Amino acid sequence: MSTPEGIDNILEAVLLAAGEPVSIERLLEVFADEGIDRATLRDALARLQERYSGRGIELYESAGGWRIRVRAAMAPWVARLWPSSPPRYSRAVLETLALIAWRQPITRSEIEAVRGVSVNAQIVRTLQERGWIHVVGHKEAPGRPALYATTRRFLDDFGLRRLEDLPSWTPPEA
Repeated sequence: MSTPEGIDNILEAVLLAAGEPVSIERLLEVFADEGIDRATLRDALARLQERYSGRGIELYESAGGWRIRVRAAMAPWVARLWPSSPPRYSRAVLETLALIAWRQPITRSEIEAVRGVSVNAQIVRTLQERGWIHVVGHKEAPGRPALYATTRRFLDDFGLRRLEDLPSWTPPEA
């Protein structure tokens, strides 16, 4: 196992089996008995990225860690395996999520002020159930309204490593 090829094969199997991003720390735990250090693990990840270059899958680093995923260009063919359509989100849900992502932490009333309409409780519940937002505290104001922010799952699901990878936000014109 101490050969680079052996490390690469184990790493590849672990990432495929995980089905979700795996942090460097968690990968180091997997290799704890083999004495693999962070630099050796990073070298193995770089070799895997190179191995997948130009193929239908890729090794990708997101906020949650490393994962093997299908390249975006292959999505139309892979989608044919699942004839049911993915969930569709209303414009109100997507606008609310966008405001939380760009202006976090933010209260429901602050979202309403930007959108110009009230935010239905079901919209917030939908985003929380999806795992994209959570309450990070309460604002020091009358009623102590909840402050919402995005989660690591939001970053992973949208293929972002960090919030700074979001495109720049242009406020709506009044």
